[in-house]
Amino acid sequence: MKKKTFQFVLVAFVFLAQTSFAQELYMPRNIKDAYAKGTRSMDGKPGKNYWQNHGKYAMEITVDPKTKLVSGTETIVYENNSNETLKDLVIRFVNNLHKPSAPRSGNVSPDFLSEGLTITSLKIGDDIYKEDAKSWGTVGNVKLNKPILPHTKVSIAIDWNYPLSKESGREGQIDETTFFVAYSYPRVSVYDDYNAWDRLPHTDRQEFYNDFNDYTFSVKAPKNYVVYATGDFLNPDEVLQPEFSARLKKSYLTDEILHVANEQELKNGLVTKQNDWNIWKFEANNISDVCFGLSDHYLWDASSVLVDKKTNRRASVQAAYDIKATDFVNSVKNNQYALDYFSNKWPGVPYPFSKMTAFQGFADMEYPMMCNDSQMGDPIFAQLVQDHEVAHTYFPFYMGINETRYAFMDEGWATTFEYLIGIAEHGKESADKFYKEFRVKKYITDTSTEEDQPIISMSTQVSAAGYGNNSYGKASLSYLALKDMLGDDLFKKSLHAYMDNWNGKHPIPWDYFNSINTASGKNLNWFFNNWFFTNNYIDIAVKNVSKNIIFVQNVGGFAIPFDVIVTYSDNTTETLHQTPAVWETNQKHIRIAVKSKKQVKQVILDGGIFMDATPSDNTLTIQ
Repeated sequence: MKKKTFQFVLVAFVFLAQTSFAQELYMPRNIKDAYAKGTRSMDGKPGKNYWQNHGKYAMEITVDPKTKLVSGTETIVYENNSNETLKDLVIRFVNNLHKPSAPRSGNVSPDFLSEGLTITSLKIGDDIYKEDAKSWGTVGNVKLNKPILPHTKVSIAIDWNYPLSKESGREGQIDETTFFVAYSYPRVSVYDDYNAWDRLPHTDRQEFYNDFNDYTFSVKAPKNYVVYATGDFLNPDEVLQPEFSARLKKSYLTDEILHVANEQELKNGLVTKQNDWNIWKFEANNISDVCFGLSDHYLWDASSVLVDKKTNRRASVQAAYDIKATDFVNSVKNNQYALDYFSNKWPGVPYPFSKMTAFQGFADMEYPMMCNDSQMGDPIFAQLVQDHEVAHTYFPFYMGINETRYAFMDEGWATTFEYLIGIAEHGKESADKFYKEFRVKKYITDTSTEEDQPIISMSTQVSAAGYGNNSYGKASLSYLALKDMLGDDLFKKSLHAYMDNWNGKHPIPWDYFNSINTASGKNLNWFFNNWFFTNNYIDIAVKNVSKNIIFVQNVGGFAIPFDVIVTYSDNTTETLHQTPAVWETNQKHIRIAVKSKKQVKQVILDGGIFMDATPSDNTLTIQ
């Protein structure tokens, strides 16, 4: 063979070897197009042509406890930052989920149903529109008389009302005089660089996808009703009696847990100004949503916690709950711990908002600066649920995750942080036990087809079982496996790079993969392909031991970490930890060399929280 021909063949072989080793991840055509247009970059950062649209919302909302009606006057200055001309305006109103005709994943009671949104006035620019919102689902389309041109703004004015459902879910009536009011205003749906208008209908399973907007809003409520909301509370002196305003302001500056208002003070009408109606004002900028709760009898606790040691910034920690709600007595204390942990340990990013309020309801659900949690009757479990909801601050609220399509991008991380903070709060044995029982066991012991759908599957296209496990347990296991493989320092560096890249923006899964690859300095496509794009599950087996070489088969296929517990003939034991990196070159079979020259008597494979589908073949005793 000629020298030049040999060199060409050698270069071609090396190139093919490298490209086959560094797998290319599957991308849908619309995602490929986003990268081609330069709105996203293969280094994991937003591309040079990245854009996102923005709304500036001013809202005056009234809640009437007698009629259970929420009404609002709303003005939106909507900014089209895209290069596209928008001929339609897509308006989303999640609460239309309560309409009898709305799509849902299961049955509901008559108390859940309502007539949904009524629009009494709609003006876009200079044009008045007659829109019958009764015909809308959770998404309505307005055909524009005058299109919104690229890089221009339009003013949208809407007057609207809707009834609070008697049966509370993620929002609604908690009791006769307590209400959690979320997803309460018509909003412009997301128009993005990879899917244009987000027209996916909302159901009771999928969660949310919103732009980062600026909000100034007021809530009009009768006297003796306290309003708790997303955002900075702008006018405490106007709606609270002086003593109670002073208590609240004091709580902003101290670690001491203060009882801003107790049962007797609320009953005696001492807390709020005694106007027939009070107007509570709030503001929150660069945030994906706002919500509020109100009650005339909920106890009100408050304190604060230092969340950024570099700037000495504190965040307010509050709780609103019924006197019978035993789980909430320690809510402020628990959230002080949670905000400190999340700010300094995992994810190790200072809590980005000014406040966190735990409101007793029925949803066990996260909202920007608020969580709506139920009374569990179990303080440890209640703390874990609250930890999980507060962890969502980072995913999806700090990062603008499209939860509707890719729920694993936020639920998987919240589950991971829930586990890590659980170790700090209750010890590893307790945290492992809960994680296995609550997050893994049902998945790994259920052999039905739904359980092994690829995690990358759109969340709208998997069943209840597939949705739950893909979004929570399996996704969390992938993040914990990556942490084990990279080590804490490199994992945190890579996670922070991803969060820095996409804070306040709209990441998709490939932005996560690419960010981690770049920040870690490793091509981990083999790992991401293994965990996100396959029908793998967790099942390893010890097949043989020969001359102190242990042969392990990966029956299920997932690249998991595990311990090899070796017992020698003299009954001494040794634990050999294996990171997921052992599966990089061969994801089906590996050989593990035992360095000791002592004879191996028994081998046990232990995946810990990576529970095995068939644990019976994880032990091999040498006769």
